[in-house]
Amino acid sequence: MTYFLSTGEPSGELSAVLLVRQIRTRDSRARFEGIGSPRMRDEGIVLWRDHTGWAAMGPLAAIPRIPKLLLQMWLAALHVARTKPDLVVLVDFGVFNVRLAQTLRERLHYAGPILYLFPPAAWLDSERTARTVSRWTVPVTAFAHQEAFYRGLGLPIRYFGHPLLGEYREHEPRAVPPRDGGVVALLPGSRKGELRHHVPVLVRALEELRRLRPNVRATVAASDARATQELAGELERAGVRNASVELGVRAALSDADAAWCASGTAVLESVLLGVPTIALYVVSRAVVWYGRRIQRRIHGGRFITLPNLVAGEEIVPEYLQDDATPEALARAMDRLLAAPQVARERLARVRTALGAGDALQRCAELAVGLAAGSEAP
Repeated sequence: MTYFLSTGEPSGELSAVLLVRQIRTRDSRARFEGIGSPRMRDEGIVLWRDHTGWAAMGPLAAIPRIPKLLLQMWLAALHVARTKPDLVVLVDFGVFNVRLAQTLRERLHYAGPILYLFPPAAWLDSERTARTVSRWTVPVTAFAHQEAFYRGLGLPIRYFGHPLLGEYREHEPRAVPPRDGGVVALLPGSRKGELRHHVPVLVRALEELRRLRPNVRATVAASDARATQELAGELERAGVRNASVELGVRAALSDADAAWCASGTAVLESVLLGVPTIALYVVSRAVVWYGRRIQRRIHGGRFITLPNLVAGEEIVPEYLQDDATPEALARAMDRLLAAPQVARERLARVRTALGAGDALQRCAELAVGLAAGSEAP
């Protein structure tokens, strides 16, 4: 059977790759094509389009991308309508994928099954979006509260738990690092805007931390080969010592006592691995108003970081915008390294809130059933 996958950024692509691996255990002759980056190509997926540079931080940064995204959306819709895969899998990236589904159904009268993993607006659900997604796709949410929202509107939706939960085994607890040392992972994000805003702050935070812990070592996570080279150059120009750049979040966290992490899926990855984490997020001044508005609508403005939203309490300390100073981040990290066991105990609550550990397997079973026509939408 053939599958077409549409992703728009690394976090969605990670879920797509993990789903493909599970589908292959059930459909060994499956063929995959889609929108992604070299990460998907390395998994043996035919890369129809590279989405590098598609994602943006905030509405202002997204405006220049709109014409390109609309063109690519139409080309993708026409391609799907012509090739007729057995299943279309949309992963997150609602700004693109909702329109792709709507165009396929309304404009091109495409009748094949469409599975939507991580439907949009999980923390800002709107009735209009929910009805659109539910009408044109088979939505699968990772969050119990979004299932309740859809069900409350009388709309069908599947919920198995979070697909990443069963894919991350918690690290063995590490000994408390020496008072003058430790290993800290820097996870600045993957989008250009995130790297531009977060890397300088994290580099200075590391310098401040070394005033408190002279022998601390660091690992920096890069999302792809290009980012690896760019980050290595940034560290060299800044004169950062005892730091290495690793490809991927897992590699950067493999030997880490704790992490600074840009708010996003990487925070969830670090929490699932049992690595005590401090979250940060900084945007340009031009979009601060937008970010504050969104923040006020999520849990009354209490949190923006996924583990905190899921648990309904501050599991991961958040340092946002002006609060994310190098000095504040360094002090918080020094405290975390001094008592990591306290943080690890809190991380376990997130796993409990994310549902069962077989969510990805059940998603794969649904996908194969839809592709084969044995599973009703």
